[in-house]
Amino acid sequence: MGAWVTNAEQRLGRDEIAQLLAQHGRPRWWSNGPGDTYAPHAHAYHKVLYCVTGTIIFHVDGEDHMLSSGDRLDVEADTEHAATVGPEGVQCGEVAVEE
Repeated sequence: MGAWVTNAEQRLGRDEIAQLLAQHGRPRWWSNGPGDTYAPHAHAYHKVLYCVTGTIIFHVDGEDHMLSSGDRLDVEADTEHAATVGPEGVQCGEVAVEE
């Protein structure tokens, strides 16, 4: 179990991110305000998430993974994770990967 970040080599727009997510399934879009948090939780599926705008820190296995525009986060099924939204808020797109 685990999670990993793939940092973007360049800023990606929402349309580009939508195309990347569509390769894995149907994207779901969400956003949060500055400082919002997600308590520790897990999913029964592999999650692929892209940060569209803003920043968010995912807390996984005692490590912090910072995402900003264009960065990708993969979270394997049953991996507990939490998150803290950055000071400017965040917008993300994600998909549940059917394996």
